[in-house]
Amino acid sequence: MKSPGFRAYTIGYLIFLYAPIVLLPMFAFNDSRVIAFPLQGFTTAWFKEMWEDTTLWNAVRNSAIIAISVAVLSTTLGLFAARASTRFNFPVKTGIMGLIMLPLVLPEMIVAMSMLVVLLAVGIELSIFTIILGHVLICTPFAVAILSSAFQSLDRSLEEAAYDLGETPLSTFWLIILPLVMPGIISSLLICFTISLDEFIIAYFLGGNETVLSVYIYGQFRFPAKVPAIMALGTILVLLSITLLAIAEYFRRRGIAKSGGKDTGGFL
Repeated sequence: MKSPGFRAYTIGYLIFLYAPIVLLPMFAFNDSRVIAFPLQGFTTAWFKEMWEDTTLWNAVRNSAIIAISVAVLSTTLGLFAARASTRFNFPVKTGIMGLIMLPLVLPEMIVAMSMLVVLLAVGIELSIFTIILGHVLICTPFAVAILSSAFQSLDRSLEEAAYDLGETPLSTFWLIILPLVMPGIISSLLICFTISLDEFIIAYFLGGNETVLSVYIYGQFRFPAKVPAIMALGTILVLLSITLLAIAEYFRRRGIAKSGGKDTGGFL
């Protein structure tokens, strides 16, 4: 049922949600250090200032190391968990999968504080490694959700046919199943990379003296003169995130179509 009130609410909600993203490039190209209207003119000086910041590049390097590591580890763990949950029945499967997916609903603040207490108690020094541990905990449920969808859409008769032709379970998984779910794997890698790159709370609690991109951006907002350069950086990050999410969604849909399944909506 169509309703003018519901339509107005939807439009207002979308404007409220996406207006800040639209404002980012406006102020990134604005020729003024004051973030306010009216705009003063067009400039690319803030992108140049951002490019010449050596601290920023150190944060980018650390974040890239973390995000790539998290994407690979989370997708690998998610691959095993999704395969087990969709192919086999075992005791307390529901409970185990519920525990794996639990970080999706837990407040990140609670997760970060809990991990901080545990890591300090066992004597592990806060570093890039501890951030990776925290991000893997957060990203693995997303990988499981994406890969479970990929495995559920597989035709099990293909696996049975491979067994009849003399293939072992390992060779069947490597030669038949893995290529079919590869679009889902690529989608999981991109999603986990994006989530890790953007995540702040766990990086702030578990990073120690290591500077990562999200923490660097938070720190720069203490200096008003740095805000335009951060707007320029935010514009680039938004474009990067949208691009990665679009690619991930493309591979997700391609995987469903390849396996003959029906797409029921986006992975989010």
